[in-house]
Amino acid sequence: MKLQLKNPIVFFDLETTGTNIVSDRIIEISYHKVSPNGREETKTIRVNPEMHIPESSSAIHGIFDADVVDCPTFKTVAKEIIHDIEGCDLAGYNSNRFDIPLLAEELLRADVDVDLMKRKFVDVQVVFHKMEQRTLSAAYKFYCDKDLIGAHGAEADTLATYEVLKAQLDRYPELQNDIDFLAKFTTQNNNVDFSGRIIYNDKGEEIINFGKYKGQKVTDVLKTDMGYYGWIMNSDFSLHTKKVLTNIKLRDFNK
Repeated sequence: MKLQLKNPIVFFDLETTGTNIVSDRIIEISYHKVSPNGREETKTIRVNPEMHIPESSSAIHGIFDADVVDCPTFKTVAKEIIHDIEGCDLAGYNSNRFDIPLLAEELLRADVDVDLMKRKFVDVQVVFHKMEQRTLSAAYKFYCDKDLIGAHGAEADTLATYEVLKAQLDRYPELQNDIDFLAKFTTQNNNVDFSGRIIYNDKGEEIINFGKYKGQKVTDVLKTDMGYYGWIMNSDFSLHTKKVLTNIKLRDFNK
């Protein structure tokens, strides 16, 4: 089934040094851009993460330190990536929990100020898990009746994810071929930040989603615990979480 699009959508996948959004780095990004007029284009960029790639990670994606030693850093290619995905919605496999938060973190480290929260996100894994409860390779076999050759390679996983979503739309009549619908269907939390440390309640208010203040309004916590903001800013939280908290603090101060 052909996707019905109002905006271009970019399917993408990351290969990384690990799974920690705060401390790990991108070593490969592949994206497949689908435009409303039917045009499709794919690009893969390999990146020097400026850190050692752990052997456990190399065993999964097959990329070693020697493979990226002469590659550009992420900061060098960040503006190219943003240019390519400008005005696009984003889709991936487990992308809401990992790929999008890590991409946002890398962009902040590269001093690229872009608000990805304004985009619509479609997570194909969530569709799959809600319907069948399986992995990407199994999803590709189940929906497309193909074996996923080159699994854990960014480009292979990206293209497989695109094919799986189209097959899901063919299989499930209750799924609307509409990115607004799919973005809402695959959103599991009403996050304010990508890490889900701060979420919206049913009134649209920012709420702490972890620790001793879980369930309390951010504005109330910042007023009653003067050291809370400093603790967040000096601890091992993502840059995006810190940015969101700072924006809330400045908004309330300016009131």
